[in-house]
Amino acid sequence: MSCLLLIVIFGCEEDLLNQVNPNSITPDTFWQTAEDAERGVIGAYSPITGVQFYGRMFVFASDYRDDIINGFAISARTAPGRFQGTSDVAAVRVSWQEGWKAIVRANEVLFNVPNIEMNDAQKNAILGEALFIRSFIYHDFVNLWLNVPLITTPLTVEEANSVFQATPNEVWAQLVTDLEQARDWLPPTRSENELGRATWGAASALLAKVYLITEQYGQAATVLREIRDSGLYSLVDDYGDNFRSSTENNTESVFEFQMSNDGNTGWVGDAPNTGRANSVVPDFAPQGFTNQNGMRINDWALDLFLDEQTVNGETDPRAFYTLFWDTDETTNYEGQVLSSRTYKNLTYQEARPGDTNIYGNKYVFADAEDGNEQAVFHRGDMNWRVIRYADVLLYLAEAIMEGGSSPTTQEAVDAVNLVRARADMPEYDLSMTWQDVMDERVKELALEHYRYYDLLRWDMVKERIVDIPGIKSESGGVGAYQPGREYMDIPQVDLDINPNLQRNPGY
Repeated sequence: MSCLLLIVIFGCEEDLLNQVNPNSITPDTFWQTAEDAERGVIGAYSPITGVQFYGRMFVFASDYRDDIINGFAISARTAPGRFQGTSDVAAVRVSWQEGWKAIVRANEVLFNVPNIEMNDAQKNAILGEALFIRSFIYHDFVNLWLNVPLITTPLTVEEANSVFQATPNEVWAQLVTDLEQARDWLPPTRSENELGRATWGAASALLAKVYLITEQYGQAATVLREIRDSGLYSLVDDYGDNFRSSTENNTESVFEFQMSNDGNTGWVGDAPNTGRANSVVPDFAPQGFTNQNGMRINDWALDLFLDEQTVNGETDPRAFYTLFWDTDETTNYEGQVLSSRTYKNLTYQEARPGDTNIYGNKYVFADAEDGNEQAVFHRGDMNWRVIRYADVLLYLAEAIMEGGSSPTTQEAVDAVNLVRARADMPEYDLSMTWQDVMDERVKELALEHYRYYDLLRWDMVKERIVDIPGIKSESGGVGAYQPGREYMDIPQVDLDINPNLQRNPGY
């Protein structure tokens, strides 16, 4: 009997050690229902809004690299802005790793959801979202790293660790295909409980950006006109409503990430019960309100605002919402008297006595609504506006002027004038120049992650940052610049794992 028992025990040993937990979730058991499909696509958004990506760290890969911001101190955060976005820098690594999480999850959705029995309209909307998410990340990836792998299907770990980089043109071509399909599948609007999820307008605006980057100006103009003529969007009356938590998801919002000051913290946001707040504020705030190194604004940006006045002979109201500087000037705007004030409604001399620097105020002035004494992480309740209708109008003017045979057209002038009229700025006529359009993008969109991408698209990074003395003087200058360093290097951990990946030029 004992021998028989031993035979049974040893004969079953392998099965005993390899039992499957019936409560565990695997790819084979998860993708079964419409609810699984919904959860899967929501999971693809998750890494983007965490503090390691758009929740905070992305600011160092975007705004801190442009010619508006002059970041304080030599650190891993300011390294990309002084052309030292090398493979070992944290700001290079974290945006890369969070972006890939989103791409991998979007690919899982696109691979598995077609096999789920569910309502066709719901299925198509989810697939359109996944295409948008993947395209959104790849748009960032090519602008940040230029040469990246193009992965459109789920891969094993071994396969992922042996991929090659695609050319930028191959990625852009894939995005055109994907976003055209997403436009067909995505709904024009979302219900209240779906705010923040991609729509037809979001996919259309992103497609127009890709067309502009690839110099397909006619196609860009066509898509942008469709957005304009759809009636889905309009400029809000008060420019400042684009940066307040109380006026989120308004008529101007084409796409925005939903942020929440829910009391959760935690550095890695891609997990349950970790922070989903807007933690960019500490990196935009004036000195004295932030526990970070912070930054100042280069003088030319303020000068651009002050070069012209409103139709009432006052300072452009967007200047007060965007910048904080030492001035007694005021502007009457939308029933308010705007002046240079920041946290706790402090004037410049109350907040920074004896200082002469110019600081950022966009998103910062709104954070004072929460009553914070300082700009700290996990406190910002403001959604991050990713695409605004104002941006669509300015892109339309760009597409028309860049692709047309004449210097400008009335259609381009009208698009820019809509944006200017909201700020009480005088109208342009047909003498409007390409420089006027570029300047308007600064005044309307500064500190919103746009400027560095604009400089890349216009091939002006060296001209505007390297060739102008002092633009990065607070963080060591631009002596590290070499052709190719307009983009960051591939993170070292990936170079070590995958021998097929190549460093970017200049590194």
